Amino acid sequence: MKFVPFFSFVSLFLLTTCLQIPAQNGYPVVSVMFYNLENLYDTEDDSVKIDDEFLPEGDRRWSNSRLYTKLIRIAKVITNTGLWEPPAIVGLCEVENHRVLEKLVGMTSLRSWNYRIIHKDSPDKRGIDVAAIYRPDVFYPISYRYFPPVPEDQPAPGTREILYISGIVAGVDTVSFFFNHWPSRYSGLMETRQQRQKAASRLKYEIEKLDQSTHNPGIIIMGDFNDQPDDESITRYLKAGPEISDTPGALVNMSSIWLKQGKGTLKFQSQWNVFDQIIVSGKMLETRSPLYVLPEDAKILDAGFLLEKDETYTGNKLNRTYRGFQYHGGYSDHLPVILVIRKN
Repeated sequence: MKFVPFFSFVSLFLLTTCLQIPAQNGYPVVSVMFYNLENLYDTEDDSVKIDDEFLPEGDRRWSNSRLYTKLIRIAKVITNTGLWEPPAIVGLCEVENHRVLEKLVGMTSLRSWNYRIIHKDSPDKRGIDVAAIYRPDVFYPISYRYFPPVPEDQPAPGTREILYISGIVAGVDTVSFFFNHWPSRYSGLMETRQQRQKAASRLKYEIEKLDQSTHNPGIIIMGDFNDQPDDESITRYLKAGPEISDTPGALVNMSSIWLKQGKGTLKFQSQWNVFDQIIVSGKMLETRSPLYVLPEDAKILDAGFLLEKDETYTGNKLNRTYRGFQYHGGYSDHLPVILVIRKN
């Protein structure tokens, strides 16, 4: 008969106790992530999309080997958040199609977590979409839909849409998620500013509709907004500010503090920018709610493997898949953001 040392019993007791605490005293229960994947394309030609760059014979020499390396890298990020388990739901952007998501959840380490997919091809000319993957053991989707980033009375542009998902988190309460990838600044900041303001106006309209149909809903908004937390699209049109408030209808930008801290989710030359943000409704900050968040629960994931030394502008820079058209074999040109959700 084998005897187990006394300290093993103590360790087992402490571990069991620690695992029980989260469900009792407002400790973390699940997390939500958003990640801009930097051009997750397959290697097949799509005649209705501008995807020629990302073909084996294209300018970037995109191959199956490079694709699978990238998929493994993405899965590593999702499963290395520093928390007990990977996120319950992950919002993604710059995804070409359903096939690459099937490979991501079925042919990498994510397979162990049984992630399911929410995706729809968007009218984006380059074929990059907003999507989500979720763990059905901790998130039960009730409904989802996409809507264009312009007011209802305007024709839908040829760009990616905003994804809305409503579902039950940890079997406790319903939370509404909005995942975004607003129009880029590629054609110039001033030239594209109005497009992001339209996206903000439409998102605000959809949130107000939700407020009218649901009493004090729990809302989490995440995405690559291609604007900073203090830009007009966020503060004036979406009406999301840094002031912490649990007032019904209020939108609180959990990412505003990152600007003051000199942090960012992507870097242009020497300047870090906070384009990837986390915004929540007032209810999510009510600590008496079944599910809630604290200001410190919103974070940028800046693990060392996502960064490398910046020889030109000092400090660190993103460990990217490409540098220009030169393959680098890294992760992405954005850092992911994550929000921990607590349970009473």
